[in-house]
Amino acid sequence: MSRKHIDPTDLRAAVTAILPWLDGGDQPPRTELAAAVRLTLRTLEQDAPGHTVEVRVPPFAAVQCVAGPRHTRGTPPNVVETDPRTWLELATGRLTWPNAVENGQVNASGARADLSELLPLLRLP
Repeated sequence: MSRKHIDPTDLRAAVTAILPWLDGGDQPPRTELAAAVRLTLRTLEQDAPGHTVEVRVPPFAAVQCVAGPRHTRGTPPNVVETDPRTWLELATGRLTWPNAVENGQVNASGARADLSELLPLLRLP
């Protein structure tokens, strides 16, 4: 089943709506936060198609991405999991992959679970 292509305008609008929160403001409404997380994850899935790495941002979404061996049963061998704020900071380039991993903000397991070459997904002023 093919997913609809992510419109860059929709992605930019969803992420722009949560930027004040990333800058230290109040947490946005759950619907805005969910939209930003889901669209950025789907963009990652679109940019790096495959089923080798599962990227989880609970409670909003999880996607499989990165070309390579497909995993079909049990816990995938390559898993990345983080919270919504950390994910959105990574997606926008406000946080680097090495710093997030080093600081324990991202749990990445498996030989292919390094997303540093795929991030950021977009940069906003």
